[in-house]
Amino acid sequence: MIVQDTNFFCDMPQDMKYLRDRNPPQNFLEQNMIFVLPERLRKFRRNLFHVRRTEADATVYAPLFRVRCITEREPVPEGYDGPFDVFPFYTNPTRKRRRTLDYYVLFLFQDKLSYVKCRDALGQVP
Repeated sequence: MIVQDTNFFCDMPQDMKYLRDRNPPQNFLEQNMIFVLPERLRKFRRNLFHVRRTEADATVYAPLFRVRCITEREPVPEGYDGPFDVFPFYTNPTRKRRRTLDYYVLFLFQDKLSYVKCRDALGQVP
């Protein structure tokens, strides 16, 4: 996978959770979600992005928008249900207007040091 304009990226951990808006507006589903980061990843909350496969090249993904995040210790905001497991939510692609959209949530980094620190906190092997 290649992420446009991004040098390094990491996948979400299996223990990630999310909160769902009880009365979601009729827009992009993931804009109404709040992700709950494990405490070990709190420093990387600004690096978590929704990405989508580009139309031009099937191997290139483009960042869409930053994910709204809280940590495990923070209280659940009013009007949200959960926390729910992120997986299997992100194992199935979204369908919209008869075509499948390929979305992911990734930690994106421009510098290698931040990437290595996040990878170590996730326990991922290079």
